[in-house]
Amino acid sequence: MLTVDFEQFPLEPGMQLIDVGCGQGRHSFEAYRRGAHVTAFDMNESDLAEVETMFGAMEVEGQAGPQATAKIQAGDARNMPFADDTFDRVIASEILEHIHEDDAVIAELFRITKPGGLLAVTVPRNWPERVCWKLSDEYHEVEGGHIRIYRASELVDKLKKAGFEPYGRHHAHALHAPYWWLKCAVGVDRENLATRAYHKLLVWDMMKAPALTRIGERLLNPVLGKSFVVYLRKPER
Repeated sequence: MLTVDFEQFPLEPGMQLIDVGCGQGRHSFEAYRRGAHVTAFDMNESDLAEVETMFGAMEVEGQAGPQATAKIQAGDARNMPFADDTFDRVIASEILEHIHEDDAVIAELFRITKPGGLLAVTVPRNWPERVCWKLSDEYHEVEGGHIRIYRASELVDKLKKAGFEPYGRHHAHALHAPYWWLKCAVGVDRENLATRAYHKLLVWDMMKAPALTRIGERLLNPVLGKSFVVYLRKPER
């Protein structure tokens, strides 16, 4: 389930890409399929080990794109161990809402992006996220949980202040917003018939990608999309 749209975030074989806060690697894997030199970066070494295993499986199955390479790197997004102007493409998907020092992370994202390079940032959308917070404290009051809710304009202003130039934006995952409202209403760590049924629907949708739900979600995303996505460019010197 990709949040970043690679049509708006063009990636060519041989480009250097870093997935900051890669989690379980969904965007890293897509970049690997497209032939990038991928660095999957995260604080969670257990998640990184699983990502590395998947990279190996993809290589064996012939799913690596032309020129593709992949590596994992553990570290802190507030102080990344990379030289200035290293990466052609940088992804930071669903991480800024977890980190108190978001300005420090944004400064690092700018530093490691090459002049002329692109950045994709995604965060939970303001109003669906507020519904989740209203319905459940345990949704966000957990270790490593969400500590803030961004307004789109606030996030874009922070990124512009760091030096980036925005060139596109959209919303994603409209079908997931009602699922999380259900989860928050019944308890994040609990299930009932409705949450199990909805989860099966989401899994079916991801596996089969039927035209009906794909078209429906595209139509609903501007209103109901759970994630806000913004694309930015680091100016040429």
